[in-house]
Amino acid sequence: MISPLLCLATAIYFEARDQSLVGQAAVAQVILERRASSSYPSTICGVVRAGGAVRHKCAFSFYCDGKSDRPRDERAFFVARSLAWSALNGHIKDATGYATHYHASYVQPSWAVTLVPTRVIGDHIFYRGRNEVQWSGY
Repeated sequence: MISPLLCLATAIYFEARDQSLVGQAAVAQVILERRASSSYPSTICGVVRAGGAVRHKCAFSFYCDGKSDRPRDERAFFVARSLAWSALNGHIKDATGYATHYHASYVQPSWAVTLVPTRVIGDHIFYRGRNEVQWSGY
């Protein structure tokens, strides 16, 4: 069984290692926000793996892109683990506007028009649902 820390760190690494620290923390924040919502799985690993491993049908693209999920850049993975630890222990302030979704600015997913944009951080655009309650438990 993979720990919540490792699930979160792996998601940060694959989804945002080329982003600033704020951008990487923002990805962690989305995962934590989803975990806190009754609309998503209640565990970090459940959130990260939502949608299963069906190619291009999962919530986080790295999980179902058919490529290895083993980090290769040790320095970047160290940063991701450190951010994951900080996020899990409540040491990261929300910079996303309590977002539950994001995508890279160079794609236009159909679901984006159904949500409220909250922030742009790096090349990610963050959103939350129109009726989602902001959870301030961090």
